[in-house]
Amino acid sequence: MNPNSSTTHLRNARLVLPDRVVAASLVIADDRIVRIGDGLSASPSDKEIDARGLTIFPGFIDVHIHGAVGVDTMAASADGLKAVSTYLASRGVTGWLPTFVPAAAANYATAVDAINAAATEKTGAQILGVHYEGPFVNSSQCGALHTEYFRSFEGPNDLADLPQLRHPKAKHMITVAPEIEGGIDLIRELTRRGWIVSLGHTRASAAVLDEACAAGASHMTHFMNAMAPLHHRAPGPVGWGLLRDDVTCDLIADGIHLEPQTLRLLLKLKTAARLSLISDAVAAAGKGDGSYEIWGETITVTNGRTANARGSIAGSVISMLDAVRMMLSLGTSETEVARMASTNPATLLGMAEERGSIAEGKRADLVALDANQEVAFTMIGGQAKDEG
Repeated sequence: MNPNSSTTHLRNARLVLPDRVVAASLVIADDRIVRIGDGLSASPSDKEIDARGLTIFPGFIDVHIHGAVGVDTMAASADGLKAVSTYLASRGVTGWLPTFVPAAAANYATAVDAINAAATEKTGAQILGVHYEGPFVNSSQCGALHTEYFRSFEGPNDLADLPQLRHPKAKHMITVAPEIEGGIDLIRELTRRGWIVSLGHTRASAAVLDEACAAGASHMTHFMNAMAPLHHRAPGPVGWGLLRDDVTCDLIADGIHLEPQTLRLLLKLKTAARLSLISDAVAAAGKGDGSYEIWGETITVTNGRTANARGSIAGSVISMLDAVRMMLSLGTSETEVARMASTNPATLLGMAEERGSIAEGKRADLVALDANQEVAFTMIGGQAKDEG
């Protein structure tokens, strides 16, 4: 340990480690966990946090979120994105991907400029990259997305108006339907460029999905939602995703997009090793029931359920904390939930060496939950936010 490091001692905690839950303490030097154990001594200059009665999870990572607290990532200023980051930190999120819906090229450019301006801030959950949900998706499985911006792929020039973030470590994720014209070539090109390609808004056959996976796409976006349903004579993307042990999926665990029994079924079939939690939250998250102008239309929230003018569910209004609570309520173990909310998203983003679990050498990105599953504090890079 560097003798000039600023150290924090987190004492008397229940720690959710990758393979077990233990009563122990942590020593954090600057932004890293340097020791885990009992009886750790502290010098008078160290900061101490008594975590008695608290359960410490690795910080949650949300790879699919369109906004919150009245802010839409497609229309946000840098200050608006900072407000979302602050809100997310209060809900246990330590890293997130602002997520775009299909839109005009100018809209993408403006949104990415705002993210570039906000990404270096340390006021809340860290922006880790960007997620394009489309525009290369199937209009027959549009969900709440606007089909006028959907398109096929003819060659690399078609990616010129999907701007990337400036930060060299920023992650770029995209949801693609592989059956669109040029879809497999698109996946190959995106994979070559280092993008994380996820399969979604799709009606693809198993044969096409096999090609997509071979081309570099081995994850599925909001599994079962906005994809052809499972049928006994046409298993489609749902059957394919359930059968492939080399394919991971993310879930909206709000009890609306997927009924709780369905969540139990997916956990049993795919296991926590292959599932990630997402919020898919829209700008209305954190605002309560009401009507909101989002994506150029009115989205109504009633009893926590979103609906657009066509009656389609239009994203969620949950946080990752709500998804965690849902999975815990279904009897999922704390270690499994930590894997789904933190470890697996970090692995998907290629960041598991430094994020997503509580281990020596990892970033000190943590969330402390009390006995009522409320956030006592969130720690991001060793700095406690929203301490209770």
